Amino acid sequence: MKIVDEIVGTGGLGGLARMTEVIAELETRRTELIEQLRSQRLASWEEIGQACGMTRQGASRRWSKQAQATSFGDAAAAYQSGRPSYPASAVDWLVPDEARRVLDLGAGTGKLTQLLVGRGLEVTAVEPLAEMRERLVAAVPGVAVLDGSAELIPLGDASVDAVVVAQAWHWFEPALAVPEIARVLVPGGTLGLVWNVRDHSEPWVTELDRVLHRHTRQEIETRPEIGGSFGPVERLEVRWEHVLTRAELLDLVASRSYVITMPKDDRAELMNQVSELLDTHLDLRGRKKLTMPYLTRCTRAQLAR
Repeated sequence: MKIVDEIVGTGGLGGLARMTEVIAELETRRTELIEQLRSQRLASWEEIGQACGMTRQGASRRWSKQAQATSFGDAAAAYQSGRPSYPASAVDWLVPDEARRVLDLGAGTGKLTQLLVGRGLEVTAVEPLAEMRERLVAAVPGVAVLDGSAELIPLGDASVDAVVVAQAWHWFEPALAVPEIARVLVPGGTLGLVWNVRDHSEPWVTELDRVLHRHTRQEIETRPEIGGSFGPVERLEVRWEHVLTRAELLDLVASRSYVITMPKDDRAELMNQVSELLDTHLDLRGRKKLTMPYLTRCTRAQLAR
């Protein structure tokens, strides 16, 4: 094709670099177009798959996850307001005592970054979304904040003693992320993963999830394997409670990726249903402060020496 020949030019590394840049730009534009088609309900996943030369399942797996992963920038304020922090015992377990240089990967608005800095650690936060980085810089002044991803970490080889990933591992591509994390870790360094999961032993939490799942369901693997050059995984589960206001709970719901990417009318309907639950449930109505029970699930593994 003439256009391709013009991009490649005389070939060589320059031609390869130009082609790579064009492919990346086209992929970005394709993702934007797919997001538009889905948000406005102009095409089904089957139709999108056909247009992309893929199956319906392949298109859905690829772009529904990608759209949700990049959606948080649209709700950075709600994310910072509504999302909980992490219990101290979990952070202590995730980061070894001997670790000094720590990478917070997929750091978001800095919920975990604040706890790491508070321990006197030398922390670098890497986050791909500009809106989240702005919130992080404001929340944790002075911390090193870099634009980057798990698949392309902007750090040198063997530059950190530990890598921690809070509420983000399920957005990564493990085939690319695992060797990249291994590259920046020192031999024997630790990778720690953590998720806060709502505890359904509380009846009103079960009812809240029932409301959320009327519209969609997001299944997250919170006990993943790691593989690669990492050793066996270890697990820890911590029960704790997070106190929040009604407004913060609404922000918690609004900050969920599957809620952000809903069509506008569906999202408004969902938020109204959550508000109704807060107004009518016997355990919630009239209360200024709510207590959300959580299970914090942690996984860690050590890089081979």
